[in-house]
Amino acid sequence: MHSQDTTKYLIHMKLEAEGVVQKSDVVGAIFGQTEGLLGEELDLRELQRTGRMGRIDVQIASVKGDTKGDIHMASSLDKAETAIVAASLETIDRVGPCFARVNVDRIEDIRVTKRQKIISRAKELLIESFDEGSINTNEIMDSVRESSRIEKIIEVGEEKLPAGPNAPGSDAIIVVEGRADVINLLKYGIKNAIAVEGTNVPETIISLCSQKTATAFVDGDRGGDLILSELVQVAEIDFVAISPRGRSVEDMSRKEIIKPLRNKIPVNISAIKTVRWTSLNCITGWI
Repeated sequence: MHSQDTTKYLIHMKLEAEGVVQKSDVVGAIFGQTEGLLGEELDLRELQRTGRMGRIDVQIASVKGDTKGDIHMASSLDKAETAIVAASLETIDRVGPCFARVNVDRIEDIRVTKRQKIISRAKELLIESFDEGSINTNEIMDSVRESSRIEKIIEVGEEKLPAGPNAPGSDAIIVVEGRADVINLLKYGIKNAIAVEGTNVPETIISLCSQKTATAFVDGDRGGDLILSELVQVAEIDFVAISPRGRSVEDMSRKEIIKPLRNKIPVNISAIKTVRWTSLNCITGWI
């Protein structure tokens, strides 16, 4: 209807015609009855040609033989010139063959509307979009400690399995599924974890489990069940730490990690053929 880039004002007008008229009749009446009325400088055709007035938008409807509706015109003129052009439109007394009346309802300052939108949006951005600027010393310290721990991840064996720095020299190891699990355990100060990194148990894991006290600590899902089942069949696993059902070791909190490790279940390797899990997150039996 009008250019938001250059428009300053929007003239809102009401039209009433005693008869049925079309949009083209209204536009023709506006140009025809204002031609030469205000001189060349404020001639509507010239103003439109130079972009100082926008196109004429007409929305009308005919009911019971009469026509009513709205007319909108965008203006890039100054306030006084816009008011003069608007007043000239009220001189229109015929549209097509019908008597008609055009009344200026209001002149909207588009810049005010824009400012209101800017203010409203600025309030939203102020509340929602700024990152909190407050400093939490504990968060900074935890972040630095975590970074330090992550840097201590090492690679073990020919398969270059990710492990905590104490895994090779410790008397006990914790066998987890992947690198992210090792990182999360390091985050909470547990440095003797080593990752299987896949469903096939690597020879390095088998060798380490035969030399050390080994605890299997896998995710509480079907994937973890399968890995645990293979671990207890091919490696000398001494204990199993039961993860909360549906939780992954890499996402667990300190409390969720420490509790199952403290309550780990001893495993009688020679008696194990299959691992069975229940909905209560416990191993109910070994077949």
